[in-house]
Amino acid sequence: MDVADLGLPVDVPSTALFTDQYELTMLQAALKGGTAERRSVFEVFTRRLPHGRRYGVVAGTGRVLDAVENFRFDEGVLGFLRERGIVDEETLKWLAGYRFRGDVWGYPEGEVYFPGSPILRVEGSFAECVLLETVILSILNHDSAIAAAASRMASAAGDRPLIEMGARRTHELAAVAASRAAYVGGFATTSDLAAGFRYGIPTVGTSAHAFTLLHDRERDAFQAQVESLGRGTTLLVDTYDVAEAVRTAVEVAGPELGAVRIDSGDLLLVAHRVRQQLDELGATGTKIVVTSDLDEYAIASLAAAPVDAYGVGTQLVTGSGHPTCSMVYKLVARADSADPAAPLVPVAKKSSGGKTSVGGRKWAARRLDRDGVAEAEVVGTGPVPDELAGRQLLVQLVEAGEVVAREPLDVARDRHMAARGALPLSATQLSRGEPVLPTEYTRDVSGS
Repeated sequence: MDVADLGLPVDVPSTALFTDQYELTMLQAALKGGTAERRSVFEVFTRRLPHGRRYGVVAGTGRVLDAVENFRFDEGVLGFLRERGIVDEETLKWLAGYRFRGDVWGYPEGEVYFPGSPILRVEGSFAECVLLETVILSILNHDSAIAAAASRMASAAGDRPLIEMGARRTHELAAVAASRAAYVGGFATTSDLAAGFRYGIPTVGTSAHAFTLLHDRERDAFQAQVESLGRGTTLLVDTYDVAEAVRTAVEVAGPELGAVRIDSGDLLLVAHRVRQQLDELGATGTKIVVTSDLDEYAIASLAAAPVDAYGVGTQLVTGSGHPTCSMVYKLVARADSADPAAPLVPVAKKSSGGKTSVGGRKWAARRLDRDGVAEAEVVGTGPVPDELAGRQLLVQLVEAGEVVAREPLDVARDRHMAARGALPLSATQLSRGEPVLPTEYTRDVSGS
């Protein structure tokens, strides 16, 4: 559910300083040089996926829309820029009236992407577009990395739910964004109340080892928790002796005990032993939740274990070893004058170090095989071939400065499940490999 549906506050401080200084110095030079108002097209893409990954996941789009709306230079921000002498008075005057009035197109949140996919396309004057580079990349690189890790974990978990519990392993604000991205990628709940408040993500949580250690006896801790939270609560059973704790837990809560949590040891072995013990004690409906620094590989290794849910923290919020997607924001086309009718000219950086890009305003479509399974990501400039017209991936997100595609978070989550499900089966393999779809480029011979 989107926070807007809950009637919760959504205002955030100005995002205008979530940028690099050279965005403003470029603006100043462009204003002086008379090129600031040239119509321009910037695109977000990545040249490669993290090593061994088969697909990427677009996440953070909704946060990007919020950031663009709140990109405002108020008096405090302008005063800081003036005091530091970062830009001149002419530029400060221009910034005081800044509002993004261009268009943004992009892959909808939850969609998958591949190397070269034009994940986001920002169109407007050079001046208004160039300022958004850093904040857009910081959001998309972080959130998409978390969502990709979450997607791999969700695939490994199958039908078993995943709990996001990484808030204590990252920056407090990054934790909220990570919870949101994890939900898009397939996680069911979060332990982070700020994420629940801000984005309406379901929250869960019961107790830690400290609560057991607080009491003179483990039985006293279990009794207090059950009396407070009910028999359906989850009791943590690995503070001392697991077998003794499970026996005590069932004695205290009865066979209606909701779940037990295991946070240490050989999870595969312990889970089997706990399941057998619970069944022998008559608690056949009591579920088993496992935590303890899990990643997608550990989750996959527990597929045959009698586990009902997984709690994941550190590996999730760090992207399971890949905390960024290496997305870039590049100028791919611009007009040769400030005349609104001036045609766009494709532009691209030339480099011998692998940092090349493809010029031109692009479209993207996903070609399917005869069985309806995706077989290629087709990226091109100019007219879209008729056979791909109905398979285009970019949707309009902002029109003339107004957000036109804000949506509930559950829509993005469902979209990701559908997008991942339409990929070849090898997409969900955890073994290292190449992107599951090749990226094919088709160029407009007219050069427009």
